[in-house]
Amino acid sequence: MAKLELKHLNKTYTPKVIPVKDVSLTVDDDEFLTLLGPSGCGKSTILRMIAGLDQPTRGQIFIGETDVTNVRPGDRNIAMVFQSYALYPHMTVFDNLCSGLRLKKTPEAEIRQRVANAAQALDLGGLMDRKPGQLSGGQRQRVALGRALVRSPDVFLLDEPLSNLDALLREKVRAELKQLFETQGVPVVYVTHDQTEAMTLSSKVAVLNQGCVQQLDAPHRIYNHPANLFVAGFVGSPQMNLPTLPCEGRNAILGDYRIPLPDTGMSPPRSVVMGVRPEHIQLAKSDDPQTIQGKVFL
Repeated sequence: MAKLELKHLNKTYTPKVIPVKDVSLTVDDDEFLTLLGPSGCGKSTILRMIAGLDQPTRGQIFIGETDVTNVRPGDRNIAMVFQSYALYPHMTVFDNLCSGLRLKKTPEAEIRQRVANAAQALDLGGLMDRKPGQLSGGQRQRVALGRALVRSPDVFLLDEPLSNLDALLREKVRAELKQLFETQGVPVVYVTHDQTEAMTLSSKVAVLNQGCVQQLDAPHRIYNHPANLFVAGFVGSPQMNLPTLPCEGRNAILGDYRIPLPDTGMSPPRSVVMGVRPEHIQLAKSDDPQTIQGKVFL
């Protein structure tokens, strides 16, 4: 199996429109990386460049030891699942699953074996003669995943594949996705703006803003140890409280409390920003000595 590596990837449309700025990251062959960020942060553009649908302005894309930056999309052995499913409406489920393999002139016996394996993994056995218009949203999503699965790709790319599903179905398919890709042993890159998806599916999360990677880390590290104010404010619902505290010497002042600051070797700051998750705040009696008085706004 091969890892995926992006080296100093940039995409520039005009001097004022630069959706991707110097992105470097590695996805090993057993990792599930989610690109998480607000709309317009560059996550889908990165996915399209990996797939070969957009050409980088600068930088390189490697699959294993092979530089695929200038390789045609069809020659990269990448499987991509789109938000819209992209199924052929006039074809049966079986023919949709076979379509990519038949274009590559894969032997029919091998096609049937691969389709049977994917159908079993995704519970599609009773749907093979139906057309997409006869399927539910969840079933269409599983067919789209199955079409990617039968190709045995070197990399899986998924662009917001659950966004068209209702909340209950999204939760069910999310669990199926996690179980499915744990057995594949190839790099998975997943794009979403849904933090729950990112935190539950991923082995690593890359938080993006304005085309730049703000933090690349394990989900629990992203949540508990945000690298900067953007990550702290973006990740979490409700978001982290970020009050600015005045400083006296090397102490931050919070009510009657003095919080010691680490010695950085620089002059003491005039103020600091403190990050507190909502679940770490509790109501207490006013006579408790370990309390800070304040107002709660609902």
